[in-house]
Amino acid sequence: MKARRNESSKKPRCGGAAAAWLLVPLLVLIVLKTDSLPQLARLRETIVTQVSVETVSEHELRSKVSSSGLEREKIWQQQQQLVEAAKFKDAERLPKTTDSVAEAPPSPASSDEIASHGVDGIKDLKDEKNILAMNGEVDGSLRNSDVATPRSSKLSCNFSSERMDVCAMDGDIRVHGKSATVYVVAASNDSYRPENGTVTIRPYSRKWEISTTMQMVREVRVTTDDTAAPQCTVTHAVPAVVFSTGGYSYNFFHTMTDLVIPLFNTAREYDGHVQLLVTDFDRTTIFKLRHFLGKLSDFPVIDFDADDAVRCFPAVRVGIESHKELGIIPALSRKGYTMKDFQDFLQSAYSLKRAWATPANRSSGQRPRLLMMQRRKSRALTNEEDALAAARDVGFEVVVAGPEVVKNMAQFAEVVNSCDVMVGVHGAGLTNLVFLPRSATVVQIVPWGEMKWACWSAFRDPLPDMGLRYVEYEVTADETTLKDVYPRDHAVFTNPLAIHNEGFGKMWSIFLEGQNVTIDIGRFTGVMRQIYQFVTIS
Repeated sequence: MKARRNESSKKPRCGGAAAAWLLVPLLVLIVLKTDSLPQLARLRETIVTQVSVETVSEHELRSKVSSSGLEREKIWQQQQQLVEAAKFKDAERLPKTTDSVAEAPPSPASSDEIASHGVDGIKDLKDEKNILAMNGEVDGSLRNSDVATPRSSKLSCNFSSERMDVCAMDGDIRVHGKSATVYVVAASNDSYRPENGTVTIRPYSRKWEISTTMQMVREVRVTTDDTAAPQCTVTHAVPAVVFSTGGYSYNFFHTMTDLVIPLFNTAREYDGHVQLLVTDFDRTTIFKLRHFLGKLSDFPVIDFDADDAVRCFPAVRVGIESHKELGIIPALSRKGYTMKDFQDFLQSAYSLKRAWATPANRSSGQRPRLLMMQRRKSRALTNEEDALAAARDVGFEVVVAGPEVVKNMAQFAEVVNSCDVMVGVHGAGLTNLVFLPRSATVVQIVPWGEMKWACWSAFRDPLPDMGLRYVEYEVTADETTLKDVYPRDHAVFTNPLAIHNEGFGKMWSIFLEGQNVTIDIGRFTGVMRQIYQFVTIS
């Protein structure tokens, strides 16, 4: 520093110069006061310009993009260390002052603030973050504009599945949500080349329902014709996944089988470092799934259709991978995921306590918990109170769940996880079995009308992969309220499959929407006793 250079250059030559030498400390004090502090401030500015993306390792970059607040804190700490080192050298000579040499930016959250809000408050703030659409705002998934853009890109698509179409691309990928267009810039020679340079995908997992479900899903254009590719306005350091919350996402079975499980299968591999782009953005669905989405991605979801930014990503996947109803086929999964992996993920996302159901000890007075899923408009149990009383008499602690209880997914997941047995007539409510602990039992009451094929594919066949036990109670002609509507010689009773052959709408209106169930309490009690023996020990 200048002050020290001046000081070191002055040496006393004789005793007669002692008086002049005594003035040196005063001169040093003046120089330090007027010159040293600005140098320290300039040092801080220089340090900021020296923090470059090119000097950061991949691991550091991931840490950096995960939180802009942490990035600022880390850079400030580096600056402060260098400033403190400079200050230390002149500490004995600097006069004491209340002025700060380099003022630190505020910390993202102090420990006192965290303590005052509590864990629940932090969780609520995180949940709020996870459901807000960004529409051009800056977040931690962004990277500095000086990061080099890849010179070529690659596109590959898979149209072979009956359930979904998927296109994956990496390199210089530019996304414009409002026009539903994904540009693959400078596609390599080994890329998939769609006819006329463009292919369209409806990113929802029910591809075979062309004239019904898929008409509710917006098309996304993927093009290798980059002549009109717009310039990036926002650049991200993480990949993106484009999917739809259209279709039948209002139905919980379809939410889980068409959206949640395929999205897990597609995006879990990124370990949170992924940006979710949602077309047909349904705020109710996004809010309902906020815990799941918050666990799957570190960043707020983006309303794809409303987003006018040109977002550039190192990689993008349009469409999500679906294998079967309420399940994953590990051999087809890119990362070999299983339904047990999915269950573990849900357990973490919803803070569920029980991974396994353990038998209740009868001799110690323990009662296994049985959850009865209620229905209101159709396929309801007309003698539900008698059925509940029968289960209690057998020895179960009975928990009743109506439609109003199921609406809060996070709270109800905890209720389901606390139970050993779930009972219900075939319907979307049984989908909550994904929250049951392994080795729990599911009892499906199959409605009248040769409905086993639908019931089995939805709630029997997926259970072994989740480590759950399946028990079936099939309704007879005497237990359906259809006997009060149709004569016994009607095809409804003599040939239900003939009704099926008239089309899905006819089958649906009669056997699913058109009947309630009055179960035989004696037969039901026998089934409950068998299950009770299985889930308890003496």
